[in-house]
Amino acid sequence: MHNIPGVEPFTVSTTIAKPRDEVWDYLADIANHAEFSDHYLVDWHLTRVDPRGLGAGARFRVKAPMNRFAWADVTFADVQPPFRIVEHGRGGKYNRIRMVGTYTLSPGPGGTTRVQYTFETEPSQLSDKLMETLGGRSWTRRKAARAMRRLRSILEEGRERGTRASVAAI
Repeated sequence: MHNIPGVEPFTVSTTIAKPRDEVWDYLADIANHAEFSDHYLVDWHLTRVDPRGLGAGARFRVKAPMNRFAWADVTFADVQPPFRIVEHGRGGKYNRIRMVGTYTLSPGPGGTTRVQYTFETEPSQLSDKLMETLGGRSWTRRKAARAMRRLRSILEEGRERGTRASVAAI
């Protein structure tokens, strides 16, 4: 799904003053993702009891302006400790917009960790492509950049912790 015509992926990144294994352990638990992204992804529910590793997933609502079809979901589709996590998902009307998010962790100087998050979508309809072009993409990029800053604050200082996701009630 890389290099989708007309929809360019974007990458945001941060450097965290923690060892890569510690950052990996935090990111490999999808329940933690609600803590650093709950300023734009809300109402998180896990899709299985075990929130770690291959197949772990969550459903959430995207708090975007004028978003009538806000629910989306992601599942860890590729987990390569301690280097990479790839999540596949769907969102939008009838879940027709495919999404791929990739976390790449690299060792940095002095025991730091460089975290890059790349996000891309594959809108199936012209209307979905237009919504992305008319601000949806830039809005998502800004929110993802803030999520990276919050991730750094949580891991370095224990600040700005949001709510951890849990399994939906049965």
